[in-house]
Amino acid sequence: MLAQTPTPGPLVLIVDDSPVDRLVTGRLLAKAGGWRVAHAGDGEEALAAIGREVPAVVLTDLQMPRMDGLALVERVREEHPKVPVVLMTGNGSEEIALQALKAGAASYVPKRNLATDLVAALEQVVSASKTDDRRARALGCLAGRASRFVLDNDPELVQPLLAMFREDILAVGLCDQTEVTRVGIALEEALLNAIYHGNLGVSSGLKQEGDGSAFYRLAAERRAEAPYADRRVRVGVRVSADAATFVIADDGPGFDISALPDPTDPENLIRPSGRGILFMRMFMDDVRYNPTGNRVTLVKRKSVPEAEAAGAVAEAAAA
Repeated sequence: MLAQTPTPGPLVLIVDDSPVDRLVTGRLLAKAGGWRVAHAGDGEEALAAIGREVPAVVLTDLQMPRMDGLALVERVREEHPKVPVVLMTGNGSEEIALQALKAGAASYVPKRNLATDLVAALEQVVSASKTDDRRARALGCLAGRASRFVLDNDPELVQPLLAMFREDILAVGLCDQTEVTRVGIALEEALLNAIYHGNLGVSSGLKQEGDGSAFYRLAAERRAEAPYADRRVRVGVRVSADAATFVIADDGPGFDISALPDPTDPENLIRPSGRGILFMRMFMDDVRYNPTGNRVTLVKRKSVPEAEAAGAVAEAAAA
């Protein structure tokens, strides 16, 4: 019997002008296992490295010589839209990090939290960027779809559901691969919020205690206990070539929507909670909650190229 060759792990391109920081970050991924690592000292070196071998994800510092993280995000989106970019943020770089998220970055990890949060952030982004090109071709004649789902409180259902949503969005030509990845991350956060915080009532504060295992242990217990076990997540989806609308409702008591973080405030990038809602507001065009906070509507509208938008404005002005 022939021995099977192990499947190589996803390649992470680490971009940082500090050799020490590159080494430390690479060691974190080596310790976690399952990742391959390449290195670049700035944005220009990173683009050359992508030309040699396309990574599963780019992990970049923001403040670098020659080409900084923001410029790299813009170039990767333009030249390699299937490659997601994750930012490493430090004190003083919050403003440029917000600009990079607006420009197309898929996620961020504060440098001080790399040891605890890096692997989870990379796993989320790599998963959200996966698409099946063969299925996409088969769905190429899809004009639109409306569907409804009723989910129990099993987080394992989220990724298969998101894969369907991403394929539909790509099939109708609503937006490019970069935006599809970002939409997937926003929807994952909304669905997991509905399960963990809405239906199971588990506080995000538990994730900050120890290794975070208390959070998932309590969630597992409540999935089998009343009243939590009887609660469901209801998802309504409508996708067309003009817009995709997702309505996600849970059976929990809701929350105070006035406490939602402001996505334009750089201070929110370093806060331990509210990360999911920040992504939802950054990556979707419209996010609306019902008054009690247990139903959210997320809308992604068709991306319009800047040249096309400028032409439309000029035509309107001339009319």
